[in-house]
Amino acid sequence: MRSTKRKKVEINSSSMADIAFLLLIFFLVTTTIQTNKGLSATLPPHSDEPQTAKFHDRNIYKVHINSSDRIMVEDAPFEGFEKLHAEVKLFILNNGENPDLSDNPKDAIVSLQMNRGTHYKRFIEVMDALQGVYYEIYGERIGITAANFDRSI
Repeated sequence: MRSTKRKKVEINSSSMADIAFLLLIFFLVTTTIQTNKGLSATLPPHSDEPQTAKFHDRNIYKVHINSSDRIMVEDAPFEGFEKLHAEVKLFILNNGENPDLSDNPKDAIVSLQMNRGTHYKRFIEVMDALQGVYYEIYGERIGITAANFDRSI
């Protein structure tokens, strides 16, 4: 009679670590990692010297958000984003017609100031409303809507 002892069947696992390492590298290379782009705002360069440029008060439209998230527009209480939108657009596109508004669109400055305690959500709401006015103006110049202009940037 023959001996019935069989060899144990084993799976060679010596290259498993190499395969796992290669798979890890593959997934790291092919995976896209989302990053926050943040706010796209151009800030002036830092300077220790005081600003010497003078602007006529008529060309500055002031929006201020205090630490309680209350909004003041041109030193008056905020009434609503629709009214703000209309007033800012009228201010920018005045072209010197109304002596209380800006001289022309190139000289018009919309100043958004906030307090240290202002919440980001409120700041973003107001900034989006003000930026939307510019998107609408620029879109009208080239014949598209504000939403399409926003997507084209």
